[in-house]
Amino acid sequence: MTDETRTKIRETLDKEIRPNLQADGGDVELVDVGDDGVVRLRLTGACSGCPFSAMTLAVGVEQRLKAAVPEVTKVQPVP
Repeated sequence: MTDETRTKIRETLDKEIRPNLQADGGDVELVDVGDDGVVRLRLTGACSGCPFSAMTLAVGVEQRLKAAVPEVTKVQPVP
């Protein structure tokens, strides 16, 4: 994965995803971006213990990242 792609992922997280999570008391931490396009994230704050966190990651975060950065193949949670 190129540095430009990694930057696009960080910018999308910072500008589009993180503010929505923070509005509900949560946040997201970028742990790793693999060369295979897998983005590993850790949900923190209110999101870390939320029973809907898997859905938030799949529906909210993964879909948005894939739309903004086509090189993303999957978003994987990290405890």
